[in-house]
Amino acid sequence: MAAVKEMGQLLRMLFEVEREFVRTVAVLIPRVGNIELKYLLCQHVWESAGHARFISERGRELTGFGKGDAVRESYRSIFEEAIRVEDPMVGLTGFYKVLKPALLDAYRHYLESTHHLADWPSRKLVEEFIVDEERHLREMDPYLSQTNDRDWEQHLSIALDGLGGWLGESDRKALPEGFDWNWEELPYRHPDTCNRGEYPLCSSVFGHDPESDPIVREWLEDPNTDARVVRLMVFIWLMMELDAVDYLSPIFYDTTDAPFDLHYDLARHLWDESRHSAFGYRQLPKLKVDLGTLEHSLDLYNILIQMSPPERYAMMTMEFEAGSFATKAHVMDRVRELSDFEADTLLAFDRNDEQQHVRFGHRWLPEIMRLFGEEGSVEAFVESSRKRFKALEKEFGGKTPHSLSPEVRLTGNKLRAIAEVA
Repeated sequence: MAAVKEMGQLLRMLFEVEREFVRTVAVLIPRVGNIELKYLLCQHVWESAGHARFISERGRELTGFGKGDAVRESYRSIFEEAIRVEDPMVGLTGFYKVLKPALLDAYRHYLESTHHLADWPSRKLVEEFIVDEERHLREMDPYLSQTNDRDWEQHLSIALDGLGGWLGESDRKALPEGFDWNWEELPYRHPDTCNRGEYPLCSSVFGHDPESDPIVREWLEDPNTDARVVRLMVFIWLMMELDAVDYLSPIFYDTTDAPFDLHYDLARHLWDESRHSAFGYRQLPKLKVDLGTLEHSLDLYNILIQMSPPERYAMMTMEFEAGSFATKAHVMDRVRELSDFEADTLLAFDRNDEQQHVRFGHRWLPEIMRLFGEEGSVEAFVESSRKRFKALEKEFGGKTPHSLSPEVRLTGNKLRAIAEVA
């Protein structure tokens, strides 16, 4: 059984690397400004979580894989080091020019080390993951082509050389004298606000003034509102689910000791929210909306990042998402009047995904509460989280001024004019 045990141990190492990638690279999502890059990172997090899931399922069939989801400290140290960098784009170079290429090498080493027939199930998985890893590097390359920090890449390479690669496939090299682990002295802290790059900003896109706000709350519910206006407003609403992308992504790091199944569902949740945002991001220009005039709202991130991870997750799943069903059902009925198959499809998948997210909340909020020592019922905790959110809203909400004047920025009245032409 020695060969089985050896391959099981190698699979375990690959599982741990994929899991740590998911846990740590996610903290860079709120810190990067390019919207397409945020979407791509969410996709890579989801796909990497899938790799870890399939490896885990296969590994548990083999002697040597081990029980539980823990990650060895030597791996964790390197991934912790990878996020101790001020510039998020430099951070991404560390992941995609050092750590991910090393993972690709590890997968290739696995194929070279195992038997083509005896270990066929593992080989088929690894062959697919190699294709994914090669694609990940190609997809990220355009974003990193202008980023060059050789010192940081060398720093992480030296740290990884100390292990001899993820699978120990190379000779281990002793860390040079004077090598400092930044993570040991520098605690990680999430940014106080999220980065939206070149886009104009505001506190919230929801309001009551059609001369100032793009989503007029009363218009969403008013049966006399033109369905074409409702469609535009709901696509803005969807695009602003980028808020959820930014405030959900730090929870991976905040729940380091969570079961992997929790992170797997978080990865799916994150990817869903990025797709929902992309629904609006891609549809609005087709409907004659200039995205350069649409301000991005920052209030939700700015408030929620002040809350504990279980409070943040409670508000997201049990308040915002659960509380949106009635309004979104009405909006779906209105949009259906337009016989717009694509809009109907996008809204239907958004609704289906959100229902799944609420189920995630019911499953995982008790576990996150346990991780943070929160006692009492889930219902009482959700209610206390609502009250704390309202208190924090007074202190941290409404602090982002409009980047654009009312004459320039997208408003409800301007949406009405666009709808008449589109």
